[in-house]
Amino acid sequence: MAQRNIGSHRAAPEHAHPDDVPVQTALAALADPVRLTLVRELAGSEDWSRSCGSFDVPVGKAALSHHFAVLRGAGIVEQRDEGPKRVNRLRRDEFEDRFPGLLELVLRAE
Repeated sequence: MAQRNIGSHRAAPEHAHPDDVPVQTALAALADPVRLTLVRELAGSEDWSRSCGSFDVPVGKAALSHHFAVLRGAGIVEQRDEGPKRVNRLRRDEFEDRFPGLLELVLRAE
């Protein structure tokens, strides 16, 4: 059961550690164009500097929440609540340890 944040109406996000993620899950998460955009934008941002609503992607709020859940479940991003905002960081080092070179490949310009 997810823990609730103190002073928040929503449950804290649950995260998978990259060590527990099969390669198929990681590849599927990175195959979606919206999720790839999120990962690329996070890669160019400081940790914890981007709230979920700060990304320019062509999906609604519910779909965006789903995309972040998939990325958390694949061990690619970590989220935490700061007041009313949920902020993000790319789990670059942990993901690189589990899947060497994979993140570098997807972050390359097309």
